[in-house]
Amino acid sequence: MTHSVSHTSITHAAEQAQQWVNELAKDLGWNEQSAFRLLKSVLHALRDWLSPEEMADLSAQLPTLIRGIYFEGWNPAEPTWERKKRDFVICVRNNFGYEPMIDVDNAIRAVFRLLDRHISHGEIVQVRNSMKKSLRELWPEG
Repeated sequence: MTHSVSHTSITHAAEQAQQWVNELAKDLGWNEQSAFRLLKSVLHALRDWLSPEEMADLSAQLPTLIRGIYFEGWNPAEPTWERKKRDFVICVRNNFGYEPMIDVDNAIRAVFRLLDRHISHGEIVQVRNSMKKSLRELWPEG
């Protein structure tokens, strides 16, 4: 019996992660592979942007497999970069790979909207409040 329970939770975790990627792909009119790359790029930029405390609080609200993506390749020893909107966008673009046809601001906004839909309002408010005003423009209050 235990066996089927763990199998169900793995299936559920995969379905949850897939749902996030599907929603993002649909929002942007992209394929799933690009949506996944974008989600990963924005989560990594966000993770490196937040204080360790905020980073941990946000991770606690992410679905299991998305949380794995969030922490992938994380190096807590690295100094944080300047917290300007431009730096955040450059960081996402560098992680994602340069594609001239893509409006990065719009893509980042779509990821923030996705987080709005799936994460508690209180946590979103805390994350937004820890950001500089310029970056908050990409994350309108829901």
